[in-house]
Amino acid sequence: MCLQVIWTHVNNLFSFFNVVAFVKSGGQKKKITKAERLKQLQEEEEKRLKEEEEARLKHEKEQLEKLEIKRKEKEKWQQLEAKDLERRHEELEELCFLECCYPKAEKLKRDIRLVSQWKHYIQCDGSPDPSIPQEINTFISLWKEEINETFEEVIKKGKLVLNLIEKLKFILLETPSYDLQDKTIKQYQGSILELQELLNLKFNIATEILLRQASTLADLDSGNMEKIIKDEYVTLYVWANLKKNPRYRSVRFSETQIGFEIPRILATSDIALRLLHTRYDHVTPLCSVPAPLDVAQTPTVTEPVRAEDKSAVEPLASKEVQEGSKQENGSVSVDEEEVKVEEEGDVEEQKSTVEEELEATKYQMEMKLLSETVLAAQLLLVENACEKPEFFEDHEVDLCQFTILGGVYHLDILKLPPQCKPVKGWMIVEIPKEGLQKYIYPPETTEDFETENAFPPIEVMLQVHENVIFFENPMVARWDLEGKYWRTDGISNISYKSEERLITFSLETFGPVTLIQDTHINMPYQSWELRPLQENEVLLTVTTVFTEIQIQIKENLCMLASVKLKNKEHSCILQGKWMAPITFIIALKEVGLNVFPTGHSHFYVVINNKVTEHLTKESIPHSNWVLLMFSGDRAQRLKINEDSEVYSEAIKDETELHSTLFHLVKDFSSVEGIEKIRSANCQFIDSVCQMLFSTRLLSYS
Repeated sequence: MCLQVIWTHVNNLFSFFNVVAFVKSGGQKKKITKAERLKQLQEEEEKRLKEEEEARLKHEKEQLEKLEIKRKEKEKWQQLEAKDLERRHEELEELCFLECCYPKAEKLKRDIRLVSQWKHYIQCDGSPDPSIPQEINTFISLWKEEINETFEEVIKKGKLVLNLIEKLKFILLETPSYDLQDKTIKQYQGSILELQELLNLKFNIATEILLRQASTLADLDSGNMEKIIKDEYVTLYVWANLKKNPRYRSVRFSETQIGFEIPRILATSDIALRLLHTRYDHVTPLCSVPAPLDVAQTPTVTEPVRAEDKSAVEPLASKEVQEGSKQENGSVSVDEEEVKVEEEGDVEEQKSTVEEELEATKYQMEMKLLSETVLAAQLLLVENACEKPEFFEDHEVDLCQFTILGGVYHLDILKLPPQCKPVKGWMIVEIPKEGLQKYIYPPETTEDFETENAFPPIEVMLQVHENVIFFENPMVARWDLEGKYWRTDGISNISYKSEERLITFSLETFGPVTLIQDTHINMPYQSWELRPLQENEVLLTVTTVFTEIQIQIKENLCMLASVKLKNKEHSCILQGKWMAPITFIIALKEVGLNVFPTGHSHFYVVINNKVTEHLTKESIPHSNWVLLMFSGDRAQRLKINEDSEVYSEAIKDETELHSTLFHLVKDFSSVEGIEKIRSANCQFIDSVCQMLFSTRLLSYS
C-alpha cells in the first residue's frame, strides 16, 4: 500500500515538471534577427525625425503667428498713437478751456476778500482790521492801558482777540503765496504774537486780582478758596491754600473729576494752584508760511495799449485840426459840418473799441498769470519734502509726526498774593510790584530738606475735551520753556479712562501740558469714493482703520456730513456746518479727524506708487466697473478687469488713446454727462480739486 502511494506521488511530480517545462518552452519569444533589428531601429528613427519635423513646423508656425500678432498690435498701436497725436492739440486746447475754471475761481476768491475788507470798513463796529498795522497797533496799545479787569471781562475781550488772530491766520493760509510779500507775512505773524502775549498777560493780571480776594471767597467747609470760570474757549480752575492744612492734599474741583494730589510741602505753603485750559494753542511756535512763488508780476498793459490808442487817434486828431483851421477861415459849408459830425462819431466809436480791447487784453493777461500761479500752487500741495526733520534733543516731540489736540492745559503753582483786609469800612491790599509770582517746585536747591523724597511728582487729573476724538489713548507732552519745544519726559503713571474721558498722570514740575495723537493714525486710507449728488454737489467718503468720514462739497463750501467710529454713527460738533475748504480742513484737524497729509507725511506712511481704486458692489454694478490708466501724457482703458490674475497694460479692444482722462471718459460717457462737466461751477471744481489735493487720496490709499 505504501509503495502504491509513493508511486502515485512520483507520477504527479513528473506530470508537474512536464507542465512547467511546456509552459516555459511555450512562453519563450522567437529570436529577432539582425536585419529585423536594424529595420526596427530605422523605423523608430524615421518616426522620431518625423515628430521633430512636425514640432519644428508647429513652433515656426506659432512664432510666425506671434510675430504676426505683434506686428498687427504694433501697427494698431501706431495707428492709435498717430490718431492721438492728430487730435492732441485739439484735446489740449479743450483741456485749457476747462482749466480756465481755476483762475476764474481764484479771481472770485480775490474779489471776495476785497468785498470782505470793504464790508468790515463800512460796518464801523469798533473792531480793528488786523491786516492794517495802524489799527491793530492802536487796539493793542489801548488794551494795555486798561487796568483792574476781572477775569470775566478779560474773557469777553479775549473773544475779539481770538477772532483777530484767526483772521490773520486765515489771511496767511487763504491768500495765495504770490499775493503775499515777505514784509506782509512778517507783519501778520508779528501781530499774532503780540496779541497772544497780551492775552496771556491779561489772564495773569486777572488771576492776580482774583487771588487777592481769595480770603473773601473762601469755602466755609474747607476754609480754602476754589473758583471755576467757564467759557467757550477758556476754562479757569483756581484753588488757594488759605488754611495750610497738611492733611488736605487732595484737591478736587466741585462737580468735576479735575484736580491734583499735592505733597505735604505744598499743603503747608502759601500757594495757589491754577489750571487754565485754553481750547487753542498759543504756546507752539507759528508754522512757517511758504515762501512767495517766484512768478512774474502782471505785465503792465497800459503802455502798449496807450501807444495803440495814440496811433489810432492821431490821424483823427489831425483831421480835426485841419477842419478847425477851415472854420477859422470861415469857409465851412453845411456838407462839411455833417462830415465833421460823422467823423466825431467815428472817433468816439474807435475810442470805445480801443477801451474794450484794452480791458480784454488786461483780462486775458490776468487770467494767464493766474493760471500759471494756480498751477504752481497746486504742485506745492502735492510736493514731498526731501529731508526728514531732525531733532537734536531727547524726548522732543516731532510735530510732523504728532498733532496737538484739545488745546493747552496751563498748570501753575503760584505764590499767594497779599489778601485784602477790611479797615474802617475800607478794603486795603498790598500790591507787589512784581505782579503774579510763580512758586518754584521743586526748588533749585534741596540741601535744606532732610528727606530725599520731599518733592515727589504731583498727580494731575484732567478732563479731555468732549469735542476732540482720540482713536488711541492720548499721549501727554509738556512744554520746555528754554528749548521752546514739547517733550515727553518728566511725565509718569499715565492712565486714561476713555468712557469718562479722564486722563491721570504725574508731573515732576508744573508748566503747560497738552495731549498729542499720531498725525497719520488714519493713514493709509482703506478706501475712498467720490459720488455725485446733485448739480455742483458731491459726497467724498474716506474710510480708514478707525473711522469713516463723509465730506459734502457744494460750490465753494464743504461740510462734514457724517462720522462713523467702529461702524457706529458719532456726533461731531462740525456736522452740518458749511465752511470754506481751508477753514474746514483746519477745523477737522482740530477735532482729531486728520485725513490731510503734509509734505513730510511720506516719511511716516508707506505710500503707493501704483494705485488701484475699487468701487463697492453696492455702489455700482460689477459689469460697469472699468480700469483706466494715465501715465502722465496718455490715458487708456485697460483690457484687464478686477478678476484678472495677471496685471497687463494692454489696451482694451475697440478703444482709443487720449491725452487726458477727461477725453478718455468721453468715449463711453453720455452727452448729458459731459455737458454737465463743462457747465459745472468754477468754484465747485476748485473746491473739489482742493479737497483732492489736500487728502492726496491716490498716494495715501
